Amino acid sequence: MSDVVAAAVEGGDLDRLVRLVDGLCGSREWDQVVRLRDRCRQALQRGLQLWPAAEYAEYRLALDAPGEYAGPVVREGAGRFALGPLWEVAASTHPWEDLDRHLPAGPMRAMAAHERVIRGEDLSMADGIDPSILEVPLRLESWEPGYPPAVYRPDKADFPTPPAADLAPVALPPPGPLFDDEPSIEALYDLGRGWVEQSNGACRAVGAVGGALEVITHFGYERVRVGRVTAATALAWMAWSAASGGAYGRRSGTPSGRFAAWWAAAQLTGLEWPPEPGELGEAIDGLEWHLWEPRGLVGGWGLHLAAADPIDGIAWAMAATDTYREDDPNRPAPDD
Repeated sequence: MSDVVAAAVEGGDLDRLVRLVDGLCGSREWDQVVRLRDRCRQALQRGLQLWPAAEYAEYRLALDAPGEYAGPVVREGAGRFALGPLWEVAASTHPWEDLDRHLPAGPMRAMAAHERVIRGEDLSMADGIDPSILEVPLRLESWEPGYPPAVYRPDKADFPTPPAADLAPVALPPPGPLFDDEPSIEALYDLGRGWVEQSNGACRAVGAVGGALEVITHFGYERVRVGRVTAATALAWMAWSAASGGAYGRRSGTPSGRFAAWWAAAQLTGLEWPPEPGELGEAIDGLEWHLWEPRGLVGGWGLHLAAADPIDGIAWAMAATDTYREDDPNRPAPDD
């Protein structure tokens, strides 16, 4: 096998190298996958651009190999062009006990641990996880949603959305007066920031006196579709948006999305950071949450969210969207 790999490397045959990775993974020859990865990296010094094969080998190690092979590839800078961050890939298919002793210390270890939390593990008593990386609990709270986890496969990945809301057409009233609440508005904008800064998207957030409809009107529509949702559903959608890379951006992962959702919820409810979990859960239940969308919205990525405080008579709304560029040859057809 080493001769076959050497021949593929010297010939600069990327397709053959990818097929070799698939075959080695199928036969569970993990040491050979590591050697193939190393040979491809060494070839870069001789001008052979075989980094896609090396990256694919690491992706498959993270996805399919035992923890002793998956853990070491989870490191800063690895998987730059993979379908998702390698800590999320590895944690999607390995319980914490399989990864724990094989993950190097540092931020990537903490992110992998939080991914296992997303998937239902309680790691609040686990050792060696830096609590400053994501200041959210290492367990899901009873009031949190089930955040839809990423699903990674050898050749593709799926990032499911939370359940859709029942939306009904509504005629919007006159807008309420805008108010300046920079921390809350910035926290909502952060939920779509990645689509703006790394992709082809747009995002806007505002706050206004009144209820959800009075703030949605500030987006320039006369009629929209609106549906009331639970705080848990709103949190799931906020996390999904902040985790996604959209059309062209780098995926940050569901744990980062969960952190962004907690941060936004704390800002809207006026709680100091980090909030006491039970207090945050009670506070967001006191807000009225809505999902909405403009008429005629088709395809792409989107989060249209509104939250109203019925006691103080104020509300916030955001609209974040992303889609493929019109001139992108890989742009899916409308029916895709």
